Amino acid sequence: MLEKTYVGVSLTVNRRGDVRPRTIFWYDPEGEIRKYRVDRLKHVCRAASTKVGGCGMRYTVVVDGRETFLFEEDGRWFVEGRA
Repeated sequence: MLEKTYVGVSLTVNRRGDVRPRTIFWYDPEGEIRKYRVDRLKHVCRAASTKVGGCGMRYTVVVDGRETFLFEEDGRWFVEGRA
């Protein structure tokens, strides 16, 4: 089962205003913060998360060799995380 999991994101913005996520910060229930470096940005589009709900900009990224979606919705970032 998946749920909307809010994460922290460090990013860069170029002169044209293009946003590029660089690092994802995952907050464990125990209070630990895990950092995941975004190895590659593959695609950006406006889309809905059909698995956990929500709509915004969907960033298809590669982290540790695995492709995943990172969403930005109203200034907040989330992933489709395991419940």
